[in-house]
Amino acid sequence: MIDAVSRLMLLDTASLYFRAFYGVPDTVRSADGTSVNAVRGLLDMIAKLVTTYEPTHLVACWDDDWRPQWRVDLIPSYKTHRVVEVVADGADVEEVPDPLETQIPIIREALAALRVPVIGVAEHEADDVIGTLATISDMPVDVVTGDRDLFQLIDDERDVRIVYTARGMSNLEILTDATVVEKYGVLPRQYADFATMRGDASDGLPGVAGVGEKTAATLLAAHGDLHGIRAAAAAGEGMSAGVAKKILVASDYLDVAPTVVRVATALPISVPEEPLRPLDQEEKSLAVALAERWNLGTSMGRAITALDRTAP
Repeated sequence: MIDAVSRLMLLDTASLYFRAFYGVPDTVRSADGTSVNAVRGLLDMIAKLVTTYEPTHLVACWDDDWRPQWRVDLIPSYKTHRVVEVVADGADVEEVPDPLETQIPIIREALAALRVPVIGVAEHEADDVIGTLATISDMPVDVVTGDRDLFQLIDDERDVRIVYTARGMSNLEILTDATVVEKYGVLPRQYADFATMRGDASDGLPGVAGVGEKTAATLLAAHGDLHGIRAAAAAGEGMSAGVAKKILVASDYLDVAPTVVRVATALPISVPEEPLRPLDQEEKSLAVALAERWNLGTSMGRAITALDRTAP
């Protein structure tokens, strides 16, 4: 049974701190010259999100592996354009600006100071952590992200929504089943198949050549899912010969792409039981000291105030 009184908020953390880094001017730094714009921006985001949507539980979902090898093995082009080098152990290094890279440990410290649990899983992305927690939660869920891939998790029946950040923190959008249907002509449960066919250059997914969003949506409306589409194409039914040929030519890609596009929903993790609560005096002092050390100023103060408004 869904606990409608409680609400879980899942942060696509890297999506947010990248947005903060590029959206907050790099003019304020710590005493040693370290940039803190991403830290400040993320803290302000958390303050706004907690105040606006009043979650009872909050998790910062983490990329323990931003480009898992098992996804690359299936589609070698996966996120290739984001790789800047390969280090000695064969791991790919993502293109992250140095002033942001140095802030990530401070972000982890700030989240710990606010008692926000950080959850990541080896060989998996934050999307997979989000997918699992959203699936197993017995609470309504708000997923905060600017990533369209996570539209596949929207589920009105279970009250799983997306708080979409693509238009900025001043123009947050709540996305539900109806939003996805209106925008793309598919249901959220069809979105992964839709994205597989459409492709996504930002993730290095080629898609099915010659099949765009409209054709993908039409095929899903007619055949339900990718399995049905492929079966119809093989039988030469329910689509033009030209479209059927495109589906059949992409057979090798379609054998593996759904595994890459679909987020994991059964990782060995659980939803933290402890709810958000105001910091006690000792915790607050430590958070303030961290803010003073890194010159986080009013951003940490706003986050603390947001927690103060949560139920004890």
